[in-house]
Amino acid sequence: MSTNASTLPLPSALPPIQINRKPLWIALLLVLAGALYLNQTVSGRQSALWVIGALLGVTLYHASFGFTQAWRVFVSDRRGAGLRAQMFMLGVGVLLFFPFLAAGTLFGQPVTGFVSPPGVSVVLGAFLFGIGMQLGGGCASGTLFAVGGGNTRMLVTLLFFIIGSVIATANFGWWSNLPALAPTSLIKTWGLAPALIANLVVFALIAWGATALEKRRHGHVISFASRTARPVSLLQGPWPLIWGGVALVVLNFATLALAGRPWGITSAFALWGAKALDAIGGDVATWAYWSKQPSLAAPLRQDVTTVMDIGLMLGALAAASAAGKFAPIWKVPARSLAGAVIGGLLLGYGARLAFGCNIGAYFSGILSGSLHAWLWLPAAFAGSALGVRLRPAFGLAVEKTPPASSC
Repeated sequence: MSTNASTLPLPSALPPIQINRKPLWIALLLVLAGALYLNQTVSGRQSALWVIGALLGVTLYHASFGFTQAWRVFVSDRRGAGLRAQMFMLGVGVLLFFPFLAAGTLFGQPVTGFVSPPGVSVVLGAFLFGIGMQLGGGCASGTLFAVGGGNTRMLVTLLFFIIGSVIATANFGWWSNLPALAPTSLIKTWGLAPALIANLVVFALIAWGATALEKRRHGHVISFASRTARPVSLLQGPWPLIWGGVALVVLNFATLALAGRPWGITSAFALWGAKALDAIGGDVATWAYWSKQPSLAAPLRQDVTTVMDIGLMLGALAAASAAGKFAPIWKVPARSLAGAVIGGLLLGYGARLAFGCNIGAYFSGILSGSLHAWLWLPAAFAGSALGVRLRPAFGLAVEKTPPASSC
């Protein structure tokens, strides 16, 4: 969904990529060992989901396919390449997902989408999540692939993302009693064809609006959808945004085929934190949220989201190492760390209230045809816009131009 684009010339001479060989081999060996372990202790299906998680990490890193920065540069300078790429990804996704979700089966296996109640908690949770994206420095997928890629500040964001998630489960019962509609699937309510058409029209309108606003501000459109700052490399990156969007849809579809539901991320964060708290005597099993969650008592290797999240971080580590970009910096300014703490807490708390994050509620939610996803998107974008305004107070930059997927 890009337009006639003004593009920047590629540099005539670029230094060769210096692969970080040791972390690359470590990541690859851990991915292989994890796949073999899960195949032996759980199932071949769980092993395959681990590998899909790793491929998601590679895709996110090499394509620099994020939600946080794409929204930030649009809010700050009306550059819409990332936003248009998201709409393209969603358009491809609904064309692939909706027919099978309407049928209820995929390759003979029952499948279901993420369809949650649209209500007050979704709007508030998404708004908080949007603020947290900008202060923490990443969304759910962005946090994981940044951690895997060696961003040490994002370790703090992830830690407090987990803490915020657990806090939200402690009082989730109160939030769930706020006004809300019943879970609504547009596929089932409207039918396959009307739901498809309506979604595609909205994606096109958002892409058109992003283009119009960018042209109004700058007189032309910059799009990096099909080109990158360096020559494209499948194994070392970078990848064009179009590659990244299509790959994410295909891998999400593979998740649907294997797990019977789409890709999600943040439920695992709540689970990790709850298990840790329970291990030191927190007795979280008595909380209303966890009393209905059998996953609390089960080993983590049986949790699909946990397996895919860890695989994603290892895939990002492999990608960063192959690109010669794995170089952790441990000295982080205090104001920036404060942003990571506050942002992480808001991300975790908001994701639980909103029944998911930018992946579970937005990407997979829209691909599931859930009405709550269409509440999540504007609320999270509004929160993100506020977060952009708050970033300078934490010493965080506000970019004016999107990078050309330099990874």
